[in-house]
Amino acid sequence: MAGLTRSSADWISGGAYPANYHSGGTVGFVPDVWSGKMVEQFYKATVFGEIASTEYEGEISNYGDTVQIRVVPDITISDYTVGAPLTYQVPTSTKVELNINKGKSFSLAIDSVDKYQSDLPLMDKFAEASSESLKVQVDGTVLSDLKGSADIVAENKGATAGAVSGNLDLGTDSATAGNQAVQLSATTVIDYILKHGQALDEQNVPETGRWMVIPAWMARILKSSDIKDASIMGDAKSVLRNGRLGMIDRFTLYVSNNLPAATQTDEAAANATMVYAGHPSCLAFASQIVENETLPNPDTFGALIRGLQVFGSKIVKGEGITEGCVYL
Repeated sequence: MAGLTRSSADWISGGAYPANYHSGGTVGFVPDVWSGKMVEQFYKATVFGEIASTEYEGEISNYGDTVQIRVVPDITISDYTVGAPLTYQVPTSTKVELNINKGKSFSLAIDSVDKYQSDLPLMDKFAEASSESLKVQVDGTVLSDLKGSADIVAENKGATAGAVSGNLDLGTDSATAGNQAVQLSATTVIDYILKHGQALDEQNVPETGRWMVIPAWMARILKSSDIKDASIMGDAKSVLRNGRLGMIDRFTLYVSNNLPAATQTDEAAANATMVYAGHPSCLAFASQIVENETLPNPDTFGALIRGLQVFGSKIVKGEGITEGCVYL
């Protein structure tokens, strides 16, 4: 029985056990006495499930799959004259292709010794952490793909936005004089949000269901503006896990750390960030976990955990999304 009393140092020096996983190691998965709960990891809030439509997902199983989205055509309205013959329009429907051409994966291994000697369900914990991290990566990709998209119409972005007014400065990712990011403060942030609302109004975008994604610093100055009470913003509770902040001017506001940074070189706007607003019907997202499995490790005792997610996003109607560029 003496062999069962080997010290941690013996295990390390003998090479029989990973040094960092013993009870005196820094990881602490084989404890002397440890808390029954791992320190919770703080994941960035994800918003893609709230701002995009997933009705087009259908059956997605492999890379290269394409979802064909048919767009309802515009109908021509004509003046009517008594007795005059009618001219009949033949509506022609166009389509948008949503390519499922992006993928994210995770793969990790757990040794049987770690699994059975730990007081924690390691496989469940690792799988949960991997799933959450996967969501963050997908979220960042969806938001990054919006940046500079040609599918967003010219009237919905830049210093002269507004299909009717043409004078809404939403900010531009540029260092050119007169065509820059918009600086925000507690006194200007609300008006800036209203400009995005006006831009969508001038495109006749439905009012119900509108969203806007803003960076954390913009949320901070918004809370210090004239709208100080969360209940005024339509949400008396704190920000939820999906980043929901509240409502202003028909927008449900979401806070995200995954918004793409601006690339312009103006020193005064070095922290410039892209912001987006729109309607879910105008942004399509399709995704599926095509692989999520646990396998025996062929090289040692233990298990392999791995997962694969393929997805794609596409702006279906560019009139329904606005792009801005702001800095503090």
